[in-house]
Amino acid sequence: MSEENMSRSPSALARCVHEVVDHIDAEGWDQPPKLYALVPTEMLAAAEPGLLDQLAEGAEYTPIEQESLPEDIIGGSRALDEFLATTHWPESVQGCILVQEIVVLPPEAESDLDHATAPVLTDQHAADEVARLTANAHPDRREARLFVGVLRDGPSLSLLQMRPDEDADPYGDLELLTYDGLAPHLVHALYATLDEVEED
Repeated sequence: MSEENMSRSPSALARCVHEVVDHIDAEGWDQPPKLYALVPTEMLAAAEPGLLDQLAEGAEYTPIEQESLPEDIIGGSRALDEFLATTHWPESVQGCILVQEIVVLPPEAESDLDHATAPVLTDQHAADEVARLTANAHPDRREARLFVGVLRDGPSLSLLQMRPDEDADPYGDLELLTYDGLAPHLVHALYATLDEVEED
């Protein structure tokens, strides 16, 4: 990657993630996980001239929504990380973005999760399922939407959008949160999907 691309990539990735945020927010909540491929806009315009009117002017990359994820992931019987471990992109894809609705618990709830998963710690799948059920039933749970984007040999960006209260202004500004170390496992899993290159 050239020095010019390296300097542009963080802002280019942020632009793509915010484009996906706006698109997803318009669809409302209670949506399944979604995966987007990031393709160089110039390459897409050259391959599909009919899309020129739909492409953002000056955008380095364009996010392209992929087919719906398999039902066994959406339904919860197969972990998302297992699916990502078998996902690989062609060389034309320079990054990807994953959107997933999650449950957020306050720090003090960690002991509740530890207590619930202790009997099944030797079975990772069982422990994950118990943790998910415990989090969903916790009285202090908050629903949120997680956006994680990465660029091949480039930066990553993770953003968290808390689900607004029912009485919140539906036309209010989106509040997106981030902090160091947000969703490191998903960041790693998404980078891994770009490690092996499929033929275009």
